[in-house]
Amino acid sequence: MSTDQAAPPPFEPGPILEILIRRGVQFVVIGGVAGNLHGSKTFTYDLDICYARTSDNFEPLAEALRELDVTLRGADPGLPFKIDARTLKAGLNFTFKTPLGDLDCLGEASGYGYDVLAPNAHTADLGGIEVRVADLDDLIRMKRAAGRLKDLVEVENLSKLRDVREARGLYGLAEPGSARTGRRPGRARA
Repeated sequence: MSTDQAAPPPFEPGPILEILIRRGVQFVVIGGVAGNLHGSKTFTYDLDICYARTSDNFEPLAEALRELDVTLRGADPGLPFKIDARTLKAGLNFTFKTPLGDLDCLGEASGYGYDVLAPNAHTADLGGIEVRVADLDDLIRMKRAAGRLKDLVEVENLSKLRDVREARGLYGLAEPGSARTGRRPGRARA
């Protein structure tokens, strides 16, 4: 019996987020990492962001992606792909591999764009890195709209998590001691 198994790809979202922030990219963390920041225990293998599709955001995003040395995930390695503002403006959703792990840059996720997510987003401190994270209700709505089995299972997990936190009067992110985890009356449910 062989014990040679391929090591899982690295997944280090912190350095990816640092580069995005340093380059001035406007984005909100969504997907599994956002779920984890709200208290979900579901493991994730990639970082999903929803980026602002504005003319002043395409170039900083392109600079960050070049610094991250991204390649298209799932595409033929010989496929020509130029990472610049024009390409990002012409596309919408991109899935990348980086030396630090997979990164999905979504202009829209299940019908939700940055303009919808940003006003409700919370700020999380990840070891000195401040990032915007999608609100729990927005995350639940996105996962429900995606409709994939794994997303629908996570809808149940996140909904139960929300119910427990609401019963305790806690809203915002699940970080212990977070200034964003406070009391907020009358939140609408997804």
